[in-house]
Amino acid sequence: MRGLLPLLFLLGACSGPHPGLSTVEEVPPAPNIVLVFVDDLGYGDLSCTGGPYRTPNIDRLADEGAFFQDFTVAQPVCSASRAALLTGCYPSRLGIQGALGPHDRHGLDPNEVTLADLLKAEGYRTAIFGKWHLGVLPELLPTRQGFDEFVGIPYSNDMWPHHPETASYPALHLYRQDAIVEEVTDQSDFTLGFSRMGADFIRRSHEAGEPFFLYLPQPMPHVPLFVSKEFEGHSGKGLYGDVVEEIDAGVGIILDTLEELGLADDTLVIFTSDNGPWLSYGDHAGTTGGYREGKGTVFEGGVREPFVARWPRGIRAGTVVTEACNAIDVFPTLARFADASLPERIIDGRDIGPLMTGSSDQLTPEHPYYYWYRRNELHAMRMGRWKLHFPHGYRSMVGREPGKGGTPGKYDYSVSTGLELYDLQADPAESTDVAAAFPDVVAHMTSLADVMRERLGDRSLEIEGKEVRGPWRAPE
Repeated sequence: MRGLLPLLFLLGACSGPHPGLSTVEEVPPAPNIVLVFVDDLGYGDLSCTGGPYRTPNIDRLADEGAFFQDFTVAQPVCSASRAALLTGCYPSRLGIQGALGPHDRHGLDPNEVTLADLLKAEGYRTAIFGKWHLGVLPELLPTRQGFDEFVGIPYSNDMWPHHPETASYPALHLYRQDAIVEEVTDQSDFTLGFSRMGADFIRRSHEAGEPFFLYLPQPMPHVPLFVSKEFEGHSGKGLYGDVVEEIDAGVGIILDTLEELGLADDTLVIFTSDNGPWLSYGDHAGTTGGYREGKGTVFEGGVREPFVARWPRGIRAGTVVTEACNAIDVFPTLARFADASLPERIIDGRDIGPLMTGSSDQLTPEHPYYYWYRRNELHAMRMGRWKLHFPHGYRSMVGREPGKGGTPGKYDYSVSTGLELYDLQADPAESTDVAAAFPDVVAHMTSLADVMRERLGDRSLEIEGKEVRGPWRAPE
């Protein structure tokens, strides 16, 4: 079982380590890269994490590559999570918090170096098909951030006039490059459509004899949920299950294309999500697999995600990584795989390539990670087996009536946590505060957090970070 809560779900389809395979000692030549980044997926949604839906293609990635048991995102919400993934930096360093809206006049600074910038400089063709959500103004679109091609939506798929609670959203538009091509009124072709665009991009790049970086940020299973006619009722377990199984089919389209073109061995394919499930949507939301809370909180249900990576020439099949890792680590890891130099600025992530390729069983197990949320408030940090929550309020659906049919339930916003320590090795559900039993651990982690607050700020304590670079903002 690759999940940390085996009593809470059955064994999944993903197999364990394959015996008799030697460790990969050296990184082979730079691979093509496909990064599939879905939206609001629960840790427990995939069949390889004990989930109820059939995901054979994603399971195959795990079986034939590496599965990270303890992978978290930098912030449990859309824009901030994406900024971290694409730059290797904490969102607080970049001034990107929460989820940008259609009327926001700021976004990821084009002077930041994205994965697309980094890889394009190494001769890669670069493309994004799906959801951007790092700025809607022309100066902030993907074609200004290192991507040669863009087809997709500029922000979340619920930011449109049909939102069940907010009537003020404008029309949602589909973009091609920097131009609007149509108003979106039906999203049923998103998942397979963007996947097929990705496959076409792979084919064209191969024909041109160029390496490629394909970023495929699927807009779903973020609400509103849509599937093609082909996948209506496919799961037999409701619309959410149909959506997850169609996402898996989209991964299958990519894998089939790589096999057809003879590129599978030389392509690194990564699959993960931006944050945990939006629990207030009930039957239109996923499951955390037993982890506490969900999207919009820094408890494990909000930040822990499945992370699988397959690269037959570089990753040993059946690799299981147990060391805690974070989305900020993807940038420096891919930089090394592509033999690219890191930008001359602070990058918060670390190279976890040795864990992925099997050349190391562990790197720095006590490496700290920090989780800011809301208006740049440091809510928690992680160090090895320990997770320390700092006093903060959060939202919860515990004891509340969940939503149904695309209309959300109401969160309880009155709950809060104090200075609480959890041993995730013994208690992955974050159910028992052990701060009183381990005061030295609390003191040490608090001292590390104080240093990071000085660097990146903490609005709850009125601390302005000294190293914050900030977003790009439109002139007044």
